[in-house]
Amino acid sequence: MAAPKKGRRAPASQGHPGRTLILVLIAMVGLIGGMFYSGTLTPRLGIDLAGGTSFTLAAQNQPGKPNAINETNMKTASDIMERRVNGLGVTESEVQTQGSNHIIVNIPKGTDAKQARQQVGTTAQLGFRPVLTTTVGTKTPEPNPSKSGANDKGKGDKASGDKAKDQPGTQQNASSSPSAKPTTQGRAVTDALKKAPSAKPTPSGKPSAPPTPPALPGAEEIPPALQKQLNALDCSTKKSRATAGEKAAGAKPSDPIVACKDDGTQKYVLGPIAVEGTDVKGAKAVFDSQQGQGWIVQMDFTSDGGKKFADITGKLATKAQPQNQFAIVLDGAVVSDPRVHERLNGGNATISGGFTQQSAEDLGNMLSYGALPLSFKIDDETTVTAALGGEQLHAGLIAGAIGLALVVIYLIAYYRGLALVALASLCVSAILTYTIMTLLGPAIGFALNLPAVCGAIVAIGITADSFIVYFERIRDEIREGRTLRPAVERGWPRARRTILVSDFVSFLAAAVLFIVTVGKVQGFAFTLGLTTVLDVVVVFLFTKPLMTLLARRKFFYEGHSWSGLDPQRLGAKPPLRRRRGTAPTQTKEA
Repeated sequence: MAAPKKGRRAPASQGHPGRTLILVLIAMVGLIGGMFYSGTLTPRLGIDLAGGTSFTLAAQNQPGKPNAINETNMKTASDIMERRVNGLGVTESEVQTQGSNHIIVNIPKGTDAKQARQQVGTTAQLGFRPVLTTTVGTKTPEPNPSKSGANDKGKGDKASGDKAKDQPGTQQNASSSPSAKPTTQGRAVTDALKKAPSAKPTPSGKPSAPPTPPALPGAEEIPPALQKQLNALDCSTKKSRATAGEKAAGAKPSDPIVACKDDGTQKYVLGPIAVEGTDVKGAKAVFDSQQGQGWIVQMDFTSDGGKKFADITGKLATKAQPQNQFAIVLDGAVVSDPRVHERLNGGNATISGGFTQQSAEDLGNMLSYGALPLSFKIDDETTVTAALGGEQLHAGLIAGAIGLALVVIYLIAYYRGLALVALASLCVSAILTYTIMTLLGPAIGFALNLPAVCGAIVAIGITADSFIVYFERIRDEIREGRTLRPAVERGWPRARRTILVSDFVSFLAAAVLFIVTVGKVQGFAFTLGLTTVLDVVVVFLFTKPLMTLLARRKFFYEGHSWSGLDPQRLGAKPPLRRRRGTAPTQTKEA
């Protein structure tokens, strides 16, 4: 072997292996410290391990659209539902299509499944309908059309706009019903409400009811059959509201309907849909501290939607209460009923009026992602208990422990002292994998599901394979008659190429699997890809420098019988060491 030329620097791993090991140690300490600093000491678990709720939604054709169930609309609906769930702040949720007309929604434990079901599971169509008349949400014993709107006493939007109770020192708006106004006008809510009847304070300090109009304009135009439905409608129970919502959601957009407020306090007669949910470009909850409105909802419309919204608000602004209100209807239920006092141009508007942060965010989320191209009903709802998930996790950990034990036994039996290097490298890889997966939970919402555990178990074999490749290259060099230190350095380039090719193939397979699959299989692919990358890092920055240091130890470089590098046991060719100045003998072939 030729002597190295003077002035040529040795590779960093050969010249300063200790520094490299210190850098790896610092990185490990930093990751562990970050884990304790974040307060997250265990990885987030997926729905199949921690428990949660799974919805199976069946698509249904809308009235007048018999062929709406197709691949494009199903994909659009799935994307909208996923954005809705993310809008609730849910992480590690799964929304995927199954077959030609089903969507599976998995919500992990710790999420308000009821809230998710309201915004995802029973969402058929979003629309803006003018309010024709409204009354309390119970049955009306004796119909009286002339007073059908007299019971609206400012109870307006309790679910979305009036959930906030009067707090000490908090001044509420004069009217408890939300109002809509253009965002470009810059007027305060109190200015917009000057035209509306306002509640007068009484000596007791409580606001009195707004004045009741003598007769509701247009009430006499409500067909008797629709008035009869309104009188018979009962919104006081969840079951009755669900029945009313199903019936209202199944009506044609051009038909008037009777509907319940989502909290059951009011019931309405609503006109045809004036603005569809598809006309809403986006909506968000904003806290307005400048004008003192508190939480408001800002809406942006498409160009066509802005024109439609301007037309309907222009008509409503000329009418008396409650016909100056429009109802935001989601799945046949009224989620908000803001008043209008002027024509709202510009393609944007705000809804204000006693919102809490939660109610404003819920309404903004519904407006942003409410325009589903199909209607859906819940076919099945399954709750996965944490006990079942714990059993699965326990079984997975046992399988991983058995696999790790078999690998350790093999390494000790075959590689003896070199098994210490492999075990140390496996420990480093395990610490890095655990800390990174733990930190990825709060960072990107990564959750460890059962397939991901399987991916981590498979990674044990991939990581051990890299060590075996390197060890065999070193042993091959020793069989050729070289001592340990040159064998470690000469065997590394050959082992490095093999390791990189092998890991590249594994990473490529994981990347393709992650891209083309959905749901839990992506957890397997992500874990496999992550551990493959960490395998390269550990072998290059830990295993190789550690072998360079151990090659200087007497136990290894003299080839102790328990070192795993004994030249005689390996069948090394004589001479084991060449004397300086002697040339190898050559034999001539006969």
